[in-house]
Amino acid sequence: MMLNRNDECWCNSGKKYKKCHLEFDERLKSLKAQGHEVPTRDLIKNEEQIQGIRESAKINDGVLDLVASKIKAGMNTEEIDKLVYDYTVSHGAIPAPLNYSGYPKSVCVSINDVVCHGIPSKDTILQEGDIVNVDVSTIYNGYYSDASRMFMIGNVSEEHRRLVEVTKEALDIGFKAVKPWGHVGDIGAAIQEYAEANGYSVVRSFGGHGVGLKFHEDPFVAHVGEVGEGMVLVPGMIFTIEPMLNEGNYEVLIDEEDGWTAFTEDGGYSAQWEYTVLVTETGAEIIAK
Repeated sequence: MMLNRNDECWCNSGKKYKKCHLEFDERLKSLKAQGHEVPTRDLIKNEEQIQGIRESAKINDGVLDLVASKIKAGMNTEEIDKLVYDYTVSHGAIPAPLNYSGYPKSVCVSINDVVCHGIPSKDTILQEGDIVNVDVSTIYNGYYSDASRMFMIGNVSEEHRRLVEVTKEALDIGFKAVKPWGHVGDIGAAIQEYAEANGYSVVRSFGGHGVGLKFHEDPFVAHVGEVGEGMVLVPGMIFTIEPMLNEGNYEVLIDEEDGWTAFTEDGGYSAQWEYTVLVTETGAEIIAK
């Protein structure tokens, strides 16, 4: 759609195009002509959408805070699922994973050598020394948010504690690499360099993703990469960064019975942390954590 300078901007801000996204679009057009991958307009959120995603994220963060206050050895992961479901629904929201592509629960709980997508069960009991990822995603008024945290149960070995801590540090380094008019590859390059310097491998089979109006949108955010490669990052884009670091190699296996649970191929432990982030005019902001 071609807009004249005095037309209302396509972002629904109510402003004239020349006062809103005209220069922005011209810059994207130039980058595309130079061979860069640029985002489509549907990936660029307006202020109303950003505010809706923020409200969703408040509930998502509240869920994770609740889990943090309750999680302990002896608890089964079905109990965590109930905490997540009850809190989310009581706040007028919907757990995004529930029935997503057939996923049967409201949250993913991944323990030790489970990389991601662990399905809660009353038969899975948290043990002293476990490292546990709880991955929460929320729909509120049609807006999606997504974040995960690691929890260390009781007395965790030094090697597994270090894996958890370095993975969080890798996430923060990836977040710091998010700059307006940078590239998705900048994020992966920063994470990969830090992880491998600390002796860990970075899972390739899964990555971050656009989020906000749908559960999973473009771009795919790989946690390995090259600086200056991949989609251009522009203000208004919202996506997750969620690196998974393994003790051993980066290969994973999917449970053949449930079709969801991803294990490390070599049985080594894995850790993951996740933010939902917004690209701003001056840098980036963590929306959900």
